[in-house]
Amino acid sequence: MKITILCAGKIKEKYFEAGIAEYTKRLSRYTAIEIKQVQDEKTPDNASEAEEEKIKQAEGARMLDFLKKAKGSDCYVFALVIKGKEIDSVELSEKISELTVSGKSHLVFIIGGSLGLSDEVIAESDYKLSFSKLTFPHQLMRLILLEQIYRAFRIKMGEPYHK
Repeated sequence: MKITILCAGKIKEKYFEAGIAEYTKRLSRYTAIEIKQVQDEKTPDNASEAEEEKIKQAEGARMLDFLKKAKGSDCYVFALVIKGKEIDSVELSEKISELTVSGKSHLVFIIGGSLGLSDEVIAESDYKLSFSKLTFPHQLMRLILLEQIYRAFRIKMGEPYHK
């Protein structure tokens, strides 16, 4: 199995980089993992709705380019969106297990930039996943997502994890 985290922008904060590196290392004993970053767009202060939509479209186009290359019958795409389905860690583990058994060997998790994902990217996803109704910075969401995927594999393997 291979997992790709597809996201907009680079991590600038060292503390996020350290956490992401740690969970990437931990996950490597269970699965191949890659983080694919596409260029994000600068959002001007007081951007209009039209400007924000244009920014999401530009970031989304880059993400869709990646998805076109990656998407095959063995690929399954999760879009992280606030209005997605909220599940717990055990359910995420079960979902990953079900996908593996059904022949999905490449899971892609998409995290939008500071404005979220374009409608086109969301439409290309197989599953809309929400971690909360709260809004998280996209840099922090990368770390949270990696931790939850790691936890899902620990659960899947019957290894202890903290509840």
